[in-house]
Amino acid sequence: MEALPTTPSFRLDGRRALVTGAGRGIGLACAAALAEAGAHVTLAARSTGEIEAGAEAIRAAGGQADALRLDVGDVAGTAAALAALAPFDILLNNAGTNRPKPMTEVTEEDYDAVLDLNLRSAFFVAQAVAKGMIGAGLRGSLIHMGSQMGHVGGPRRSLYCASKWGLEGMSKAMALDLAPHGIRSNTIAPTFIETPMTRPFFEDKAFLASVLEKIKLGRLGTVQDLMGAVVFLASDAAGLMTGTSLVVDGGWTAE
Repeated sequence: MEALPTTPSFRLDGRRALVTGAGRGIGLACAAALAEAGAHVTLAARSTGEIEAGAEAIRAAGGQADALRLDVGDVAGTAAALAALAPFDILLNNAGTNRPKPMTEVTEEDYDAVLDLNLRSAFFVAQAVAKGMIGAGLRGSLIHMGSQMGHVGGPRRSLYCASKWGLEGMSKAMALDLAPHGIRSNTIAPTFIETPMTRPFFEDKAFLASVLEKIKLGRLGTVQDLMGAVVFLASDAAGLMTGTSLVVDGGWTAE
């Protein structure tokens, strides 16, 4: 018989990863997962204290990590900072925000805050990282932290849905532009994840009940639920995946 095929590696040894919004919650957990898989991870955020503590915790656990103070809203500054660094093999575009309110109450300032961070900044971070990959001839992986709200609608989520649906389209088009360079672009689309930022929302018992009714597996997501997904998309195991979305939603969008 012919030799059994070998599973492509989930290991990321020798690769460099950039994680934005890495100071806490999903970003920090995913940075830890990438480091555990062998990548050298750069944790980026505006909050220097948080990312330095995160990088130190990863190093204490045996990983390779450093911290980069970065305001992704400053497009020119971000491009210059990233151009000055060695190119990355992996990007997790994770910085984001939300301002839940009925669409009739949304202000221009709300619109700019959500769309600028969730979509505009994500676009130009990906552009800067992709330029570095192309310049170095790297076959890299761009991963954008989307949301189930980029696949469905939700009450009080008009801005968030607009930004996350936009991210899905952006990633698909980037995948087409970058495929000739061997660079992949995908999204991860989680359901509600319990983090320090979201925990206060769940103190509203009616809101929590409405969420759990739609998550068919019957529980909120945890950051651990996303750690395997990000390692998979970063690795050779996802070598033929581009322009698509890995939906980690407990069945929310299946109904």
